[in-house]
Amino acid sequence: MDPTAAPDTVRAANERCARGDHPQRPADPRVVAFYDALTSSYPDRGPRATAPGTPWATAPLHAAADHIQMRLDENCPDVVLETIERLAGELNLDLLDLQDGTVYRPPLQTR
Repeated sequence: MDPTAAPDTVRAANERCARGDHPQRPADPRVVAFYDALTSSYPDRGPRATAPGTPWATAPLHAAADHIQMRLDENCPDVVLETIERLAGELNLDLLDLQDGTVYRPPLQTR
């Protein structure tokens, strides 16, 4: 999505995803970089994805051209949430909390 997308636009995109409606376009390089960085620390495939202590409630993660959907285990350590927020900030990505519908932009980070 455009980095300036309004929260309602982000929520609408999530609703389309839930219906299985995904854009047919090349993957956003920011989304690819986010997925690669996150899963290098917290794999979502293979034996480590289902081992005790994994942060994922559902694996593999749902990855599309313009978003990654993560369902976190209720006992997920705070460091995982901090990593998600840091990476999203570095890559200028919005985060949508599906529990309450909040859309927020982490502070823009520099590497």
